[in-house]
Amino acid sequence: MLELVDSHAHLDFSAFDDDREEVIRQAEQAGVKWIINIGAGEELKSAHRSLELARRYQNIFSTVGIHPHDAKIWSPQVRDEIVELAQKPKVVAIGEIGLDFAKEYSPREVQEKVFYEQLELARELGLPVVIHSRDAHDKTFKILKEMKIQQAVMHCYSGSLELAKQLVKMGFYLSIPGVVTFKNAKKLLEVVREISLEHLLIETDCPFLAPEPYRGKRNQPAYVKYVAEKIAELKNTSLEEVASKTTENVLKLFSLKG
Repeated sequence: MLELVDSHAHLDFSAFDDDREEVIRQAEQAGVKWIINIGAGEELKSAHRSLELARRYQNIFSTVGIHPHDAKIWSPQVRDEIVELAQKPKVVAIGEIGLDFAKEYSPREVQEKVFYEQLELARELGLPVVIHSRDAHDKTFKILKEMKIQQAVMHCYSGSLELAKQLVKMGFYLSIPGVVTFKNAKKLLEVVREISLEHLLIETDCPFLAPEPYRGKRNQPAYVKYVAEKIAELKNTSLEEVASKTTENVLKLFSLKG
């Protein structure tokens, strides 16, 4: 049986309030062995909910951090709370953190300051980082390079092939979402073809970005298989090879035990 990992899910979001347990069961039936549930949004409320899911379900792990949308709430007290949460069982990363210049819910200069602070925090705690970068690829890369970050995944990668090559040289992983199944995703298709499986993860970003044939509907971890299938097609390899390598990459990045 396939062993897949959804490396970026938001099962704590209200979209799953009516059938969360069934969605998790369906993921297991589809071969999804582990789910990394990302603490994101609603300040730190999502992180707390994510931790609770990790506590309840053996196959779910959690991250904690302040999303760039919420950067404006940053304070010494918030930093202290993240430090406390990050040391809870089954917390595997700081994230998702980064920059979002498409929707400036927090001012750019505030986002950048908080990004620096959380990267420093991740280094202090010895944890990898889950990076959100939207319409801010150059600035994100500059900060990551300046901070000499070595353990990171670029969530829902949407940058160029040239940038992808620079990121993997730094040892980063690129996480591929359901967008790869869209007919108009030419840039991402090129990245997947050219970047080695050694540097790729797969994700749903559920409840968002459902792959074909579910585009426009609620996404869920079971659908990560469609991402793996598309990658296998693009790289002219087997689904089993994609599943094996991307799972191995998750285990390595997040220090999970296989």
